[in-house]
Amino acid sequence: MIYRIAADAILLFHLSFTLFTVLGGLLVLRRPSLLRVHLATVCWGVVIEWADWVCPLTPLEKLFRERGGEAGYAGGFIEHYVVLLLYPENLTIELRYLLGMALVAANLIIYGYVFLARRRGE
Repeated sequence: MIYRIAADAILLFHLSFTLFTVLGGLLVLRRPSLLRVHLATVCWGVVIEWADWVCPLTPLEKLFRERGGEAGYAGGFIEHYVVLLLYPENLTIELRYLLGMALVAANLIIYGYVFLARRRGE
């Protein structure tokens, strides 16, 4: 039971981390102190996608699921939980590069807005 709870907690943290990576720039409007933390998560997300690495949370979640009596799953966190909702059937390396570029572009737009909003407020 404790392993299942641990696996679910890791899943929730992983999902929260992923959402913060994608949308956290918007929080910087309210909490400028999050800027460095958010930029670090964006860099991590881009490196994970472009280098085709596996986030360390994924094998940890799988381990806890298996120890909790559940079947593990093949692939990574994104492939298992998010791909079915957002991505095409085959997540190729080319698509991973596009996702990384989309993450960078989205955050450049968000931070451009943050910069302009803060500049107007000065």
